[in-house]
Amino acid sequence: MIMRVEWETVLTITCKDIKIKETPRLQQVANCDLRSQVNASNGNNAFISIETEAETPEHIEGKVDWKGRQALKYKHGGRKTSLLILASFGFEQMATFALAVNFVTYFNGVLHMELADAANQVTNFMGTSYILSILVAFLADTYIGRYKSVIISGSVEFLGLVLLTIQAHYPNLKPPPCNVFDPTSHCEEIEGGNAALLFVAIYLIAAGTAGIKAALPSHGADQFDEKDPQEARNMSSFFNGLLLAVCLGGAVSSTLIVWIQDNKGWDWGFSLCTIAILLAVIIFGAGLPLYRIQVAQGTSAIIEILQVYVAAIRNRKLQIPEDPKELYEIKDKEAAIETEFLTHRDIFRCLDKAAIQTQPTGHTGRLEAPNPWKLCRVTQVENAKILLSMVPIFCCTIIMTLCLAQLQTFSIQQGATMDTSLTKSFDIPPASIPIIPVIFLIIIVPVYDRIVVPFARKITGHPTGITHLQRVGVGLVLSFLSMAMAAIIEVKRKGVARDHNMLDAIPVVQPLPISVFWLSIQYFIFGIADLFTYVGLLEFFYSEAPNALKSISTCFLWTSMALGYYLSTILINIVNRATKDITRSGGWLAGNNINRNHLNLFYWLLSLLSLINFLVYLFVARRYKYRPQISSP
Repeated sequence: MIMRVEWETVLTITCKDIKIKETPRLQQVANCDLRSQVNASNGNNAFISIETEAETPEHIEGKVDWKGRQALKYKHGGRKTSLLILASFGFEQMATFALAVNFVTYFNGVLHMELADAANQVTNFMGTSYILSILVAFLADTYIGRYKSVIISGSVEFLGLVLLTIQAHYPNLKPPPCNVFDPTSHCEEIEGGNAALLFVAIYLIAAGTAGIKAALPSHGADQFDEKDPQEARNMSSFFNGLLLAVCLGGAVSSTLIVWIQDNKGWDWGFSLCTIAILLAVIIFGAGLPLYRIQVAQGTSAIIEILQVYVAAIRNRKLQIPEDPKELYEIKDKEAAIETEFLTHRDIFRCLDKAAIQTQPTGHTGRLEAPNPWKLCRVTQVENAKILLSMVPIFCCTIIMTLCLAQLQTFSIQQGATMDTSLTKSFDIPPASIPIIPVIFLIIIVPVYDRIVVPFARKITGHPTGITHLQRVGVGLVLSFLSMAMAAIIEVKRKGVARDHNMLDAIPVVQPLPISVFWLSIQYFIFGIADLFTYVGLLEFFYSEAPNALKSISTCFLWTSMALGYYLSTILINIVNRATKDITRSGGWLAGNNINRNHLNLFYWLLSLLSLINFLVYLFVARRYKYRPQISSP
């Protein structure tokens, strides 16, 4: 091969997996090691001979490209594709974050629901958007695939936002305008066909965002190889990047979109949300040729887990052998084709009964066609043990979302009663208060990922600096402190209303002489808790789960959040009923006048629950045993 160059130099070229590209001066060759020396003088052209050494591209086990061919390590996946995924997630958060923080205002002020009912509608919507992620994750892992799941879910969310925008635009699809804070007014609440349209729209949005939450983080993690130390570190950075994407999308959503909703019209605000989700789908779809795509399993790993429990129950009267090697496992030749081969662990021994061999063996020494509902492999049993051991950790994260739900509902209503002026001519919408911790997180996440984690890694030797469970524990402590601070600030806010004889002041129209930025303290503390807990949980569930359950594993976080939102609805109803006869307002949280409610006592209750939850978490986390590394038979 001959290459013509037009400069005087000594040239050493190394190129790896780059496309052939011709320029007037240089032709580059893919998959080669080029070592050449150029001798030229007086600017004359020189000819050089080049020796090429072909390299075999490294294939990624279990991953394919968009045409079904085995994915190549230096061509597919990696950090470049993860950026597209993070950008998509950021735009999706831009579309939904404003709904989470401002829906309660829309339901209460425009659709005329009572404050507690509006808060419950928001938490029900949020809970559904998380709980449906389990179903989508199951379909993504088993039948559809994660890439297709994201595209389909984004399209469903787009449709829901279109319907919501249409309802917000046309007056005949909403109740007549009315001031719900005026005790003398009788506002008409949304009902009938208009209510049906509303719930169809918001639960289409819930279904769409559930699918994205279920499949997109796992698809992003699929772009990295856990067995490669460098890519394993990059995967940890990707999960930190997810939080950064949430913060960037949330920053735009909680400022620009919320301001447009409050000042230019809800239809304009929902229109921007619709455009944002459309951009998210387009950006995500553009990366198709570059992705490492996990092949859908075709069989359900959940069924295999259920088989372990059924087999263990059916074999409950059998005696567990002292030597674990006597438990059933496929032989070497068969194990070679398995994606996982886990060694026996001495935990949850009752599940080992699912692997006790009772049938006679054939002439080959192997069990002949064992019934999977009576006999399971050791690896299958170990996968069931892993999931069972994560359940206590999962349960300890529910209370944190219960606290988050109040910051997205009642805290927004607190802000509506306070002084929201940023300057003499500009007022900040109460729903934009979360921008303060979001801005801080935008700064601190890169610092944490690039400075704190490498420093901690040198001390602890752990790839992520501190363990996943330690990170979660820090967040749970901050959650407790956030609720305690929220209670203190609410006492101060009500004291200002009482001292200025403004207990019956109309929100927004008659703001209390106390700055809304007092609320930023509780948001700030909880924002830092997010950095530790939710990202730590995503990493924990993804890294601990069996390979066939990666998408469903990340749904453990979304499921705990769903249960937290649903628990918020239940707790509010219980508190109101329990305090109905001992308060003038008819319950701690009853009615639309937050100045005469007892929100401070509710915050103290949440703070106490968070403290108890953290103590329980310490107990279960110290006893958790991380899964062993996958080994070959």
